[in-house]
Amino acid sequence: MTSQPEKKRNEKGHERRRAAVKTRTAVAPGQRTRAADPARLVAFEVLRAVSGEDAYANLVLPKSIRKHRLDKRDAGFATELAYGALRGQGTYDAILAKCVDRPLERLDPAVLDALRIGAHQLLAMRVPAHAALDQTVGLARAVIGAGPSALINAVLRKVSARSLEDWVEILTAGETDAVKRAAIEHSHPEWIVRALRQSLVAHGRSVEEITDLLRADNDAPVVNLVALPGLGDLDEARKAGATDGELVKDSALFAAGDVGRLDSVRAGTTRVQDAGSQLVARALAEVELDGSSIDEDGVEKWLDMCAGPGGKATLLAALAHEQGAVLLANEPAPHRAQLVRQALDAVPGETWNVRTGDGRTIAEDYPETFDRILVDAPCTGLGALRRRPESRWRRQPGDVGDLGILQRELLTTAVDAVKPGGVVAYVTCSPHPAETTAVVADVLRKRNDLELLDAGAALDAASLPGALEAGHESTAQLWPHIHSTDAMFLALIRRKI
Repeated sequence: MTSQPEKKRNEKGHERRRAAVKTRTAVAPGQRTRAADPARLVAFEVLRAVSGEDAYANLVLPKSIRKHRLDKRDAGFATELAYGALRGQGTYDAILAKCVDRPLERLDPAVLDALRIGAHQLLAMRVPAHAALDQTVGLARAVIGAGPSALINAVLRKVSARSLEDWVEILTAGETDAVKRAAIEHSHPEWIVRALRQSLVAHGRSVEEITDLLRADNDAPVVNLVALPGLGDLDEARKAGATDGELVKDSALFAAGDVGRLDSVRAGTTRVQDAGSQLVARALAEVELDGSSIDEDGVEKWLDMCAGPGGKATLLAALAHEQGAVLLANEPAPHRAQLVRQALDAVPGETWNVRTGDGRTIAEDYPETFDRILVDAPCTGLGALRRRPESRWRRQPGDVGDLGILQRELLTTAVDAVKPGGVVAYVTCSPHPAETTAVVADVLRKRNDLELLDAGAALDAASLPGALEAGHESTAQLWPHIHSTDAMFLALIRRKI
C-alpha cells in the first residue's frame, strides 16, 4: 500500500486548504502597469508644466521630446496627445466631472492631467481602449503613485463606456443656448465663443461660420516655415519632407517631425512663423510710401515697437537688409529683448539695433523718425488658439478691456513716431473688434492727419499671385477656417504730409 503524504492541519486539527496554483505571465502585472511610455510621459510633462507653471506648450514640448529622445513617430504621438488634451480640456473636464465622485478642483492637479491624457486617447485618438487604460495607469503609477492610479483606472473605465459623440449629447441634452452648446461641443469657454461670433459679424462675415471657426481652432496646425529673404533657403526643409507654402513666397509647410533638428532652423536663417504673420510683415515692408518722407540719404528707418520674442522683427530685418533700410527693434522686457537679439543674429548686424524700453515712450526719443512702424500689439491671442491651445483657458473677458488701453497708447505713440508720409501697421493676433477696428477708429477719430490705406490690397500684393484674394478693405482680417492662418488683423495707417 502506497503511503499518502501527511496532510497539514491547523492547531484545531482542521485540514488546511491548499492555495490554488498561480499562473504567471511573462511580465508581472506590477511591472506592466508601472512602466511610463516615453511618448505619454512627454505629453504628461507638457500638461504639468502648462497647468502647474503657466508654461507655454510650444516651448516645453520640443525640449521634452529631445530629453526623452523620441523618434519621429513617438514625437508625433506625443504632440497629438499633448495638444489634443489641451484643446479638448473643456469638454474632457465636463465628461470627467460626470465620472468622478468629487469636484474636479479637489483632485490632485497631476491626477487631473493624467485623466485628461487618458480621456483624449479614449475619445479622440485611434488608440485601443485597453491600451489607453493600461498605459495611462502605468504612467500614473510611475510618476504619481499606486494609490491615485486606482482612481484613474476606475474613472477612465467610466469614460470609455461611451463615445465622444454620446458624451456630448448627454452634456448638451436640453440645452437651448447655442453658445453653451458650442462651448461644450468644441471645447471653448463660453465668453470666447461669444467673442468670436461677434468678431465674424464685425468683420463682415456670417455668424453661421462660427462652427467652422471653432473646428479650425481645434485642428492640429501644420508648422509654417519661412526662409529669411536673401539669407536662407528651404532646400533642407524640402529634403526633410516640407512642401512649399501656398500663400506667401519663401514659405513652407512642415507636417511632421522636430524642425529644431534642421540645421537652417538652428542657424536662424529658416524660422517657424505662421503664414499670417509673414503676410502682415511683408505687407508693411512692401506698401508704397510717399517719397517725400524719406531722408536725403535714401535710407528708410523702420521700427518694430513690440518686437519680443523676435519672429516678425527678424523677417522685417531681413526685408530691410534687402531694401537697404535699417530696423530698430524695441522690447520693454530685458529677457525678451535678449531673445530678440538672438533672433536677429541671423541678419547682418549693420541692419538692426535693439532698444530695451517701454514702447509708449519711444516717440519722446524718436519723434517723427520712422518711415515704417510695426505695432504688433499685445492682445488676447484669440486668433492663435489652434497654436496656443492653453491660452483659451487662461484668458478672461476682462483682459480685452485691460489690453485695449495699452493698444490705444501704443498706436497713438506710433503715429507720433512715424514721419509725415510714413506708414504704421497695427497688427493683432485677435479678431475681436474691441482689439482691432475699435482701437483704430478711436485713434483716427482724435487726429486729422491720419488716413487708412487699403490693407486688403496690401495683403494681396504681399501674397503669392491669386493665393489670398483678401479683397479691397480699409482693414483686413485673416481667418483659420478661410485662409489656414492665425486670425491676424491688419490696419495700415499713413500719416499725411
